[in-house]
Amino acid sequence: MRFRHRAAAGFATLLLPLAGLVGLASPAQAATNATATYTKTQDWGTGFGGQWTIKNTGSSSISSWTVEWDFPSGTSVTSAWDADVTNSGTHWTAKNKSYNGTLAPGASVSFGFNGAGSGSPSNCKLNGDSCDGTTVPGDAAPSAPGTPTASSVTDTSVKLSWSAATDDKGVKNYDVLRDGKVVSTVTGTSWTDSGLTAGTDYSYTVQARDTADQTGPVSGAVAVHTTGGTTDPPPTTGDKVKLGYFTEWGIYGRNYNVKNLVTSGSAAKITHINYAFGNVTNGQCAIGDSYADYDKAFTADQSVSGVADTWDQPLRGNFNQLRELKAKYPNIKVLWSFGGWTWSGGFAQAAANPAAFAQSCYNLVEDPRWADVFDGIDIDWEYPNACGLSCDTSGAAAFKNVMAALRAKFGSNNLVTAATTADGSAGGKIEAADYAGAAQYVDWYNVMTYDFFGAWDAKGPTAPHSPLTSYSGIPKAGFTTADAMAKFKAIGVPAKKLLIGIGFYGRGWTGVTQDAPGGTATGPAAGTYEQGIEDYKVLKTSCPATGTVAGTAYAHCGSNWWSYDTPSTIAGKMSWAKSQGLGGAFFWEFSGDTSNGELVSAISSGMS
Repeated sequence: MRFRHRAAAGFATLLLPLAGLVGLASPAQAATNATATYTKTQDWGTGFGGQWTIKNTGSSSISSWTVEWDFPSGTSVTSAWDADVTNSGTHWTAKNKSYNGTLAPGASVSFGFNGAGSGSPSNCKLNGDSCDGTTVPGDAAPSAPGTPTASSVTDTSVKLSWSAATDDKGVKNYDVLRDGKVVSTVTGTSWTDSGLTAGTDYSYTVQARDTADQTGPVSGAVAVHTTGGTTDPPPTTGDKVKLGYFTEWGIYGRNYNVKNLVTSGSAAKITHINYAFGNVTNGQCAIGDSYADYDKAFTADQSVSGVADTWDQPLRGNFNQLRELKAKYPNIKVLWSFGGWTWSGGFAQAAANPAAFAQSCYNLVEDPRWADVFDGIDIDWEYPNACGLSCDTSGAAAFKNVMAALRAKFGSNNLVTAATTADGSAGGKIEAADYAGAAQYVDWYNVMTYDFFGAWDAKGPTAPHSPLTSYSGIPKAGFTTADAMAKFKAIGVPAKKLLIGIGFYGRGWTGVTQDAPGGTATGPAAGTYEQGIEDYKVLKTSCPATGTVAGTAYAHCGSNWWSYDTPSTIAGKMSWAKSQGLGGAFFWEFSGDTSNGELVSAISSGMS
């Protein structure tokens, strides 16, 4: 059972310090079937507070809103919340956040700001119409241009062409976006980008601007690989898979961003990343955390590119950071992993209609906003036809049927992989589902060869959570890496489709007096984020290893007893994996490693 408890992502709305906003009170205004009203909430002499309230007065839902108004010179917004507010001179624009754009009939939402000056708002528009609910003729935003096509690709340049957008008053020009950032504004429907890097992947989209300088929706994306260098350069670390999980919630309490893969040196030593997790609900693939995935704005010092995200760029969040990472390390492939321990219960409904499930996953992974980010899909169904967080009764064939449908939909040009149990016991979870039949549809299995033992058995016996082999006194036969791999190979799964799993954390007990495994305990040891579990980067100094057993390390310090892998034990496991002909290694997850990535380095050098 893999450790993964989603951190509670309570994130406060960020205040936007902008060069101006507010005015005085004034009843005001919105779009057809909606209204927007302005109220001055405070006045402290040198400044004031203001609030706009948008109300859906129609009979159908509104999916987004934009409020525009003018302030007289000398009146400005100094900070705002619950909306992204910008200005062009004295003209102000406020757009909804990702979490408050949808309004059901009769519903309302407000955003506020602090301001300076004494003016009142005027010329209010909501979604292009008057704020009092009347229509302003001929003031709609332009349509999306056609998806660009690429031609004349060289080592350093590419010509882009697209079909024109439409607008009731005419299109003034087009913004060309490379990897989500505007690189040029042109009047025609073609443009040549130059100064590129040979043998590098880029993604281009286009958006139109009308004569009122309103921008329309972004076009679909076209991926471009410049010539020269080497096509799809092979990883520098050999031909084995070296894959790490990146958790979407790690950007919160753990403060671990995609950029940390660069600063730690890990990005240069891996071949693949599994982005965890997408949700599985209502029989479909779904977004796990929209704010982390594609909305959070990263500052320049947090960004892979060193450039801060802007409020109006088409893609932000982890997805854009992964895009920037791939531009810097084009050999890395990224898969979107769906499920996990918490969300594996959703697979039962998905298995009832595998084709519909596969279609939903394809639509999400290949969404034009981020299709260039992902190279495939990973299914983390942790207990098919077995019990875990809940009990699944979908049948032994369900896993195979789901994987077959995913391969049929994603085709041969995308990776399709799955995380699997490592329960090699007689009658255990490997026997519960048709992993052998499904193997023909997957590129590999991430066999979760960790979390065999832990402080969910509060009184012990103490045991290493990731034993490579069996040992005298092991609490349950078959709960080892070697047993799991042997069982998979025995049922016909090719060794090259099996990856060994490494946990970048330890599991531990407290109330332990015995140094060797097998001691009694009184409960789980204290951990930073959860009892009974702690990152390697903490344990290596707080409770250094005092011995090894079954190819992994353990540590007895005070009354605590921990087991975890070290660079030395990882080296031994990598050697064993190569001797077994396995396809590579993977680990859970990046943020448990040291700031210089010493565990990733051990996997990379050991698997080369």
